[in-house]
Amino acid sequence: MTHIAQQDDKGSHMEKIASFKVDHLKLDKGLYVSRVDRKDGVALTTFDLRMRKPNFEPVMDMPALHTIEHLGATFLRNARKDEVVYFGPMGCRTGFYLVMFGDLKSKDVLGLVTEMCDFIIGFRGDIPGAKPEECGNYLEQNLDMAKFYIAEYRSALQTAPHLEYEA
Repeated sequence: MTHIAQQDDKGSHMEKIASFKVDHLKLDKGLYVSRVDRKDGVALTTFDLRMRKPNFEPVMDMPALHTIEHLGATFLRNARKDEVVYFGPMGCRTGFYLVMFGDLKSKDVLGLVTEMCDFIIGFRGDIPGAKPEECGNYLEQNLDMAKFYIAEYRSALQTAPHLEYEA
């Protein structure tokens, strides 16, 4: 990877962040290690759960994205509460980031991510955290579309799993 510096409006040089160095024209649906950070002997692995092919497929709509966030975070934090640090959407709306303790590989969490997909696909009832006292935008939910996106993603992981960024 080449070091690319950018200049902000004050003349300071800012390094391009890791996720912007990935060629999004070559990126497909998959489960990738975005980065591994270490501090004081603790490793954190950030996974890129890429659910839509960037710049090719339409991005996820906000209500479905929001529902996946609520259901995915609920499942992951209950399934691996001591390992999961964060689960949340990418600003580009093509996927999610999952941050976990440990120096992990995509294959280490493929089963967990598949279980999360199954949980969302089979979910019935009230969306966890979708009450005004629990969420700042609680009405923006779409369970049916969330299930649609997750079913497509699960199928992609099962039929042609992309587990490493293409060089």
